Amino acid sequence: MGSCAEKCATEYNISREDQDRYATESYNRSREAMELGVFDEEIVAVEGPKTRSKSSSDPINTDEEPNSVSLDKLPSLRAAFQKDGTVTAGNASSINDGAAALVIMEESRAVAMGLEPLARIRGYADAEGPPVRFTTAPSNAAPIAVQRAGLTMQDVEYHEINEAFSVVALANMLILNLDPAKTNVFGGAVSLGHPIGMSGARIVGSLYQVLKRSDATIGCASICNGGGGASAIVLERLT
Repeated sequence: MGSCAEKCATEYNISREDQDRYATESYNRSREAMELGVFDEEIVAVEGPKTRSKSSSDPINTDEEPNSVSLDKLPSLRAAFQKDGTVTAGNASSINDGAAALVIMEESRAVAMGLEPLARIRGYADAEGPPVRFTTAPSNAAPIAVQRAGLTMQDVEYHEINEAFSVVALANMLILNLDPAKTNVFGGAVSLGHPIGMSGARIVGSLYQVLKRSDATIGCASICNGGGGASAIVLERLT
């Protein structure tokens, strides 16, 4: 997958500096969001040691990754997948553990149970291409999901694109002509982590928080997979 990211960087002329700069911004955004308490509504505290050397069971109620990196060292990291490459451990998503859960039901059922829905799913889609091009598959899935929602890409106020690698977000923003200031507003997988099997739910939850705090209505979340495919979902915030 790292070699595919390198191919993507070459094809779209995305430099090492571009990727390091994006990674730095991802960390800065996630750190600022943490300070503002943005993630507090999303996180359920768990008991456990914060480090291997610490035996006490203190509650873990913040993500550990955003503050674990010295950003000034990013330019000095070695390329991870090929000699003189551009993808490093610092500008790729980190290896983390995590879990997420979402509740999806018909609106009538929610009303009957006395629940207030947070958002409505307006549309969703899967798309695929050659496995080597998995990095840009979100740019195929997102427009289909938006079209199925009866909207245009211009109607989407905010985007979440899973940062499997910095180059993934950069390439898809380039292809879809997205505003970086309205994409991954509170950071992404580079700075928060990319637990396999959890990230899709995480970016949907983060998208809702962005919409809520920005008093916006329509958002799109998209995520690639290693087989060449991607999934996308369009949300309409209700509350």
